Amino acid sequence: MDFPPNQGLDQDEVDEHVEETLAENEVVLFMKGTELMPQCGYSRNALGLISEHRDEFETVDVLDSLAEYRAALEAHSGWETIPQTFVDGEFVGGSDILSELEERGELEETLNAA
Repeated sequence: MDFPPNQGLDQDEVDEHVEETLAENEVVLFMKGTELMPQCGYSRNALGLISEHRDEFETVDVLDSLAEYRAALEAHSGWETIPQTFVDGEFVGGSDILSELEERGELEETLNAA
């Protein structure tokens, strides 16, 4: 069985998509997989934590262009790991940071400050 090479987006397309998504949405989760099928435990955890406090937020599946999304997101956050959560265009953190905010009782306020 042959697998075609990555048919994802090029770096300019990903950069533009990240910029537009951050500008147009209050809360954004860049994750591996989709809301219905998260593809890693960290993405699943972040999705669950955000879902507890927000009904509406945007998710972006980065898997088709993972290297390009890592580069584009690192330019905004200084982090290359995924998932990444942004509120009003500002980087909040990944799954570990969301968990810490939840433990301190600060996640709901952080996500709804938008």
